[in-house]
Amino acid sequence: MVLGGGLVGGFIARTLAVQDGAAVSLVDRDREALTAAAAAAPVAIRSGDLSQPGAVGKVVDDADVVVGALPGHLGYRALEQIIAAGKPVVDISFFGEDARALDEAARQRGVTAVVDCGVMPGLGGMLAAHLATRLDEALELRILVGGLPVERRWPLEYRAPFSPADVIEEYTRPARIRINGGLVTQPALSDVELIDLPQVGTLEAFNTDGLRSLLHTLAIPTMVEKTLRWPGHAAKMRLLRDLGLFGTEPLELDGTTIQPLKVTARLLDGVWRLRPGMREFTVMRVEVSGVRGGRHHWERCDLLDYTDEQSGDFSMARTTGWPAVLAALALASGRFAALQDHAGIRFPEQLAQDDELLGFIQDGLARAGIALSFSSRQADHS
Repeated sequence: MVLGGGLVGGFIARTLAVQDGAAVSLVDRDREALTAAAAAAPVAIRSGDLSQPGAVGKVVDDADVVVGALPGHLGYRALEQIIAAGKPVVDISFFGEDARALDEAARQRGVTAVVDCGVMPGLGGMLAAHLATRLDEALELRILVGGLPVERRWPLEYRAPFSPADVIEEYTRPARIRINGGLVTQPALSDVELIDLPQVGTLEAFNTDGLRSLLHTLAIPTMVEKTLRWPGHAAKMRLLRDLGLFGTEPLELDGTTIQPLKVTARLLDGVWRLRPGMREFTVMRVEVSGVRGGRHHWERCDLLDYTDEQSGDFSMARTTGWPAVLAALALASGRFAALQDHAGIRFPEQLAQDDELLGFIQDGLARAGIALSFSSRQADHS
């Protein structure tokens, strides 16, 4: 059962529905989204407002595996209800709360709950953990990731498959990074730098809070995650943020109470929502550096994926959705049973500890046409 039928949740439901032996239900309050999913694949649809108290627990009662693809502000409470219902779950909602607070409840119920299982956090963490094993000692992790429109169009040069409120959350939530073993918190949109990437060109990278669980699961002294956009985007977002247009405190205007964020999100929706026919791409670079054989060594994985021209599926939906699809299939087929102590809150990078499970996910991505390019280099003797 897939909860949430947005661009990513709908993609996940449609993709799961064509897998051998899978029967898929999709729940959302948006009838148009449900109808579109059912027209494209054998998806059973169910209308429901999952923001209502107890609604999630009721709808997942007959599910074998649940995928959470709800907006971030609903994600944590939904996950709590799914665990209480005793259902294994894969979640991509990128909520602000700490999922580890639900670990004991998941263990007591014998539930495997894989959270943050998108592209980043998600696949990027899997790759980081995998690349770190190729070194004798991993010293630094650097992850750069972004989804961008092919056509740069004024004023923001940005399009997103997610709701504006969820993207704005990335621009307001303080970014946690690790420098020389110490936790450092920086404002989002800070430390802007220009990055030249093959086949893409020059992008800008800035701090966002994407490391999340990696800060607790990987013992790498320095770790940084940055979001990629076309140059100039960060300055525009900082301006809107610093003017208070991303604020959540209610304001009274002419006798009406409004929340600045809701107004801004509504206005931005028309400016940066991805529309059918638009081309976009996802780019990610994961690089781990350290020591191997007594010499400084770098291990890198690059991902570059574009909108599927045949199906029209957006790259960000594909690269976010496929890791969740494959994790859900692994749960349904019992592959997680091979992991030691698999019940509880589990993060994508922990899946990389099992070679068979990691291979299943990499093979699935390859079959989906999502190419991962691995490379390595080392310092010379001088």
